[in-house]
Amino acid sequence: MNLLVFNAGSATLKFAVFEGAPPRCRMRGQVEHFGGATQLLLSVRGQTRSRRIKADNHAAAVAAILTEQMPQETAFDDRALVVGHRLVHGGARFSAPLRLDAERLDELDALAPLAPLHLPPALAVIRLVAATLGTETSQVAVFDTAYFHDLPPAARDCALPREWVERFGLRRYGFHGLAHQSLYAQFCEITRADPARVKVISFQLGHGCSAAAIEGGRAVDTSMGFTPLDGLVMGTRPSALDPGLILHLLDRGIAPDEMTDGLNHRSGLLALSGTSGDMRVLLDLERDGHAGARAAIDSFCHAARKHLGAYLTVLGGADAVVFGGGIGEHAASIRARICAGLDWGRPAHGPARERGPIAGRTHLRCRLADRLPRARRRRRAGDRGGMRPPARGTCPIHST
Repeated sequence: MNLLVFNAGSATLKFAVFEGAPPRCRMRGQVEHFGGATQLLLSVRGQTRSRRIKADNHAAAVAAILTEQMPQETAFDDRALVVGHRLVHGGARFSAPLRLDAERLDELDALAPLAPLHLPPALAVIRLVAATLGTETSQVAVFDTAYFHDLPPAARDCALPREWVERFGLRRYGFHGLAHQSLYAQFCEITRADPARVKVISFQLGHGCSAAAIEGGRAVDTSMGFTPLDGLVMGTRPSALDPGLILHLLDRGIAPDEMTDGLNHRSGLLALSGTSGDMRVLLDLERDGHAGARAAIDSFCHAARKHLGAYLTVLGGADAVVFGGGIGEHAASIRARICAGLDWGRPAHGPARERGPIAGRTHLRCRLADRLPRARRRRRAGDRGGMRPPARGTCPIHST
């Protein structure tokens, strides 16, 4: 079987092509900067290159990928092609992989107001694939909210009038579930930790950002709520807000549509810095002495550190703090600033220690990037040597 996967984020489109069982990646890529200098980063057979394409939105980028890039770079054999999609929101109903058809797409359209930055472009991608490859091509969705579907009631429930909760389906849904689940699984695999016993605090930090507290593989709390607006400071989203502030602005004449646009597109790092919602740009500006960039980065790290402290309490300590996403993987200075001051937990958790790269991404303690392939070969051969779980009394800091 051939598998084509799309991940339509709020500001990027990622994709990959796999074949065989177990699946082997033949091609992967990412599209960013829609509408302007749209850039396609493509990796084929270990060779990575960048080029400009014309794409004002996610669907236009997929059209270019399907009609220009894939015919040049891949030649599918006669095995069936399945197209997989990561969808941010499944609502209360969808918590398992879903075979997509016109009826299901109509149902998912109704959830778009809950994730206006994510669902509309993702659904447009699905429809574009059907129009290009034919409706007979199987398409399957997996949902970011599924991992948090069974949050404990204390973390899930909204302290609002019951009639509102029941009428409108109000609850903490949580997002980035696929990423948090993967971070936990990778940590356990690489450190040989027992998944049933490990406690991890994971941060998925990119244009959108979230944190999760995970114990024994089960999410027990997460920072995003009913929508992806809640929790941490993000590229253009504001973090947790006093509801009274929203009521105040509405009372002062800010229309609901303007409020939606402002909260989703004009807040967060962009608003705090006055210049950009891109952490890479802000780090460069901070080095040049830009006060707005420094203020934005400080607020970003403060919000993340506050959640880190809260989740250490929720879990009763943690075995590791694990980072993923573009910022989490590549911005070591941000990881350090978020975890600054963790030595207060030394008696329970030991000193925080940054470790080096894991499997081509950024990670912890010893240089596991060099040891991971050998460790996996040993594991297949039955050798239990190599990497060990973190020692008790330590709190390592990973990013993956």
